[in-house]
Amino acid sequence: MLRSRFSPQAKVEQTEDGWRLQIPAGEAGVYRLAQIDDYGSLARGKFPWKPPVKLSLRCRASASGLAGTWGFGLWNDPFAFSLGVQGTAQRLPALPNACWLFHASAENHLAFQGHLPGSGFLAQSFRSSTIPAPLLAPGLLGLPLLFSKTLSSWLRKLAGKIIRDDSQPLDLDVTVWHNYTLLWQKSRVFFEVDGAQIFETPISPQGKLGLVIWIDNQYAAWRPSGEIGLGTLSQPEPSWLEIEQVKVEQA
Repeated sequence: MLRSRFSPQAKVEQTEDGWRLQIPAGEAGVYRLAQIDDYGSLARGKFPWKPPVKLSLRCRASASGLAGTWGFGLWNDPFAFSLGVQGTAQRLPALPNACWLFHASAENHLAFQGHLPGSGFLAQSFRSSTIPAPLLAPGLLGLPLLFSKTLSSWLRKLAGKIIRDDSQPLDLDVTVWHNYTLLWQKSRVFFEVDGAQIFETPISPQGKLGLVIWIDNQYAAWRPSGEIGLGTLSQPEPSWLEIEQVKVEQA
C-alpha cells in the first residue's frame, strides 16, 4: 500500500493517473521532501519486494538541473533509524541495496567505484552484504577518521570493496514524459527508457526492498579525494516531479 510523506509546505497530490510531488522554493538549511513509498513503518526484513520484480512508470520533472536529488526505484532505506516506539518498526542503519533511476545535482557524489559518475541522471544499482545492523555499530568508532582527507580517501576505497555499485549516465530531456522500466533479477538488473534497453548490470541488490519515489533538496558527497559534504540546497523556484502509470509486480 502506497503512503505519502512530505515536509511543511511540500505536497503530494493525486492526479488522474498518478501523483505530483512538489517541494517549495526556499533557502539552504531547511530540508524539503515529497515522497511516496510502500514500506511505511515495516521492519527492513518485511519490505514487500524480492526478485524478480518489474517496475514501470511514466515521469517528467519541472527542470533538468534541479538542486538536490529525485528519482524512483527500489531500495532498503539504509539510513533510516527507528527504535520501534509508538507502534513503529525497529529499523537501524544498514549498508545500501538499491536499483533505481536517480538524479543528483552536481553537489552530490554518490558512487563508491572511482570510475563511476557521482552525479547527474543515472541508472544505478548498489549491492552490499546484508550484515545485521548491530554488527555495523563498531564501524561508528571510525567516524573521526573521516576528518582526515587521506584517511577518509582510504576508507572510501575500503567501502568500495564492501559496497559494490554500477551506473550509467542518461542523456535525456527529463522535462518531457518518458516511459521507464526497471527489471530486478537475482543476478542482474535491466533498465529501459521508452522501450529501449539502456543499461544492464550484474550488480544486483540483496535482501528485500521497497518502492520509493521522491524529490528533495538534499545533497551528500564522499569524493575520491576523501572530501565529505552533506546538507541542503537553496531553490529559487518550486520543484516538482509528475508520475503516472506506476506498476510494480513480481516478474
